[in-house]
Amino acid sequence: MSLSDFIFTSESVSEGHPDKVSDRISDEVVDLFLKAEPEARVAVETMCTTNRVVLAGEVRGPGTVTREAMVDAARAAVKDIGYEQDGFHWESMNVECHVHSQSADIAVGVDSAGNKDEGAGDQGIMFGYAVTETPELMPAPVHYSHQVLKSLADARHAGDTPFLGPDSKSQISLQYKDRKPAGATSVVVSTQHSEDVDQDTIRNAVRKHVKDVLPEGWMCPDDAFYVNPTGRFVIGGPDGDCGLTGRKIIVDTYGGAAPHGGGAFSGKDPTKVDRSAAYAARYLAKNVVAAGLAERCLIQLAYAIGVSKPLSVYVDTQGTSEVEEAKLAEVLQELMDLSPRGIREHLSLNKPIYARTAAYGHFGRESDGDGGFSWERLDLVSDLESAFGV
Repeated sequence: MSLSDFIFTSESVSEGHPDKVSDRISDEVVDLFLKAEPEARVAVETMCTTNRVVLAGEVRGPGTVTREAMVDAARAAVKDIGYEQDGFHWESMNVECHVHSQSADIAVGVDSAGNKDEGAGDQGIMFGYAVTETPELMPAPVHYSHQVLKSLADARHAGDTPFLGPDSKSQISLQYKDRKPAGATSVVVSTQHSEDVDQDTIRNAVRKHVKDVLPEGWMCPDDAFYVNPTGRFVIGGPDGDCGLTGRKIIVDTYGGAAPHGGGAFSGKDPTKVDRSAAYAARYLAKNVVAAGLAERCLIQLAYAIGVSKPLSVYVDTQGTSEVEEAKLAEVLQELMDLSPRGIREHLSLNKPIYARTAAYGHFGRESDGDGGFSWERLDLVSDLESAFGV
C-alpha cells in the first residue's frame, strides 16, 4: 500500500544558472533555424564557463543562418539574462561555434521518401504527466519552485532588487496529507548577490517572493526557511560553475514526481521525439485530467529511429479513475496522430518558440498567441468527455 502522508521535494534553477544559460543559447539557435526554415534540423549543444561559450552539434538548414548569426544569438541571450560580470560578460566573452552539417545516415532514416513516412529522429522513451495538485495540473513542489525563481527574476529585471544576480536555485519540500499537498515543511533559496549587500536584506527580499507565490498558509516555519545557507554567493553563473545543455531534465519536467525518459529537450528541433513526443505525452495527460477522467495521469511513448509510429502507448491513471486504461490509450491514439509528423502538425511545433522554454519548466505554462507552449492547450477535453460519456 502506498503512503498517503509524506513529504516530497522538488527543485528549480533560474535562467542564470550555468546549465540554463546553455539551454537558452541552444534553443536560441533552434529558433534561428526554424524562423529561417520551418523544416530545418537542429541538434546543438552548448558549454559555458568563465568568459567562454562553446557551441557544437549538427544542423541542416539554410545557409543564411551563419556561424556569425549563432554567435550573435548567444551574446544576445546572455545579455538578456543579465550577465555583465567580470567573469562572464555578454560583450567580452569568447564564443566558439563548431556546429556542422547533419549526418547523412541520420537523414536517410528520418526523412520521408516515396511511401515512407518521416521516422523518429532516434529511439527512446518519453513520459507525460498531469495531476490535480495545481490549477496548471502540475506537481505542486516543482511548480512552486519554478514560480519563486520566476518571481525573483522578474523583480531583478524590473530593477526592484538590483543587489541580486542572475544565478539562483530553489528547493521546496511539501507535506502531503491523504496524497494532497498541504503546506511547505522547508524552503531553500540560494541566490547570487552583490558584494556589498548583507544576508538579512537578501533573506527578507526572498521571503516576500516565497510568501507571495505559495498558497495562503503554506509558508514553512522560519527556522526551516534557508536563504544562501553557505552565507555567500557572489561568484555565480558560468564563472562559478561550468554549464552544459540538457543537464537539468528533471527541473525541465516534473521535479521527480513522474518518470523521465532520459532525453533532454533544449537544442533539438521538433523532429527529435525526445522533445516533441514528451510534449505530446504531457498534452494528452493534461487533457485526460482536465476532462475529469482521472486525478493523475502518466503516459509513456516509445519510438525507434526511422520508424514513424510509436512502438507502445502506455497509460496509467495511478488508481484515480474508473476509466479503463487500455480503452483510454486507444481513444488518445484516435484523437492524435503520434507519429513525429503528426505530433508536429497537431501542436504546430515547426515555429521559433523554444528559447522561452529554456527556464522555469517546459510544462505548466500558459499557451502563447504565437503557438508557444501549444502542448498546454486543453482542446481535447470535449472529445474525451464525449468518448467516455462524461
